[in-house]
Amino acid sequence: MTEEELQKLFDPDIRRLIDVHVEEDPSAFALKYHGIVNMPVRAVAEQIACRRKAAKKLPKLVCYDLLYTTLSLEQASGEKTARYKSALDGMAGKRMLDMTGGLGIDSIFFADRFEEVVYVERDEVLATMAVHNFRELGIGNIRVISGDSVELLEASADDSFDLIYLDPARREKGRRSVALDAAQPNVVMLHDLLLQKAGKVCVKASPALEISSLHETLPSLSRVIVISVDRECKEVVLICERDKKQDISGVAVAAVCLQQGVETVVAGQEGAAERNGVTFDIGEYFYEPDPAIIKARLTDVLAQKHQMLYINPRVDYLTSDREIVSFPGRMFRVKEFLAYSPKTFRRFLKNARIAAASIQRRDFPLSPEEIRRKFRLGESDQLFLFFTRNAFLGPVCICCEKLPGRRELQGEVSRSDRF
Repeated sequence: MTEEELQKLFDPDIRRLIDVHVEEDPSAFALKYHGIVNMPVRAVAEQIACRRKAAKKLPKLVCYDLLYTTLSLEQASGEKTARYKSALDGMAGKRMLDMTGGLGIDSIFFADRFEEVVYVERDEVLATMAVHNFRELGIGNIRVISGDSVELLEASADDSFDLIYLDPARREKGRRSVALDAAQPNVVMLHDLLLQKAGKVCVKASPALEISSLHETLPSLSRVIVISVDRECKEVVLICERDKKQDISGVAVAAVCLQQGVETVVAGQEGAAERNGVTFDIGEYFYEPDPAIIKARLTDVLAQKHQMLYINPRVDYLTSDREIVSFPGRMFRVKEFLAYSPKTFRRFLKNARIAAASIQRRDFPLSPEEIRRKFRLGESDQLFLFFTRNAFLGPVCICCEKLPGRRELQGEVSRSDRF
């Protein structure tokens, strides 16, 4: 989006036009109004498309007259994760710096926790858009600066901020990158400088980031938090503290599962929990932990707490003879557990009269697509076939049915939120 297009979007008549056509197909709108003088057709079509996406990602904020760009909305934190991060212990004080302002979603939620938020964005269009959005939301304690956040950091006095927040751009030469030292700003290179300017640093990293041995890259790392929303891993949050206590038990790790207004947290220490036992058989129930728990390597904590056993020593599939209602993940009742061979499995399908199923696999040679083609299986959300290996690493299939009418997570979130 150009500065000229943005200025035209500030026109109340143009914004009313967006409201009128918000349910239309953006491409159809652009085609219909193509060539009309003084109307930013492309920018209006972009707003229509963005509002649809924002309705899912920012369900409360989308009710306000905010403006977006496609890329900034894609890269922005979701409402649920932004709210959760801002409510973490210690995320409050007088002054915080958001070095990678973008659409400003994180700044919006941090503004409730700090007396002043300094939002920095090098893209002038985004910075101007942020001023408009913050005004629309009635937020008056965010200071917007258009410029280079690293230069601002270098020019700031030590201890200028209580918290510095970064969401580094994870693209290198046009390709998406996961490594911290390949992102900009480079938090690995800036580590010491960041902790001179603030006692605490919060980094939003890729959900694909490998979290083992991160303390070797970031010596001040005190906490790693993996956040999922509706069973999709969204963020890995890294908390660095200048006064980090040297704890021989390692870095604190937590998995936060947000689903249907429910928040479940599983916590432990990096590498602290021992692997629970592996069963040679299977219990009455089959469990798959939430992706955040698997990513955080906290399945062992869960298994020990509920006295569950692994089916495969290399895979996070658990089993038990007990129905664990509070289990954070998916729960199934086992119908059949069989050693896999094409002949045996084909006979099983015939005898059980199975023509359709949801197919999933971990540590199994065939992909779900290959299995579906090979055995001519249709789709189903009632019956589930899990393919993996057993304790002897032989191929097996677990036929399950999902437990009916079961909320997968328990407990209520008690937070007072403005948005």
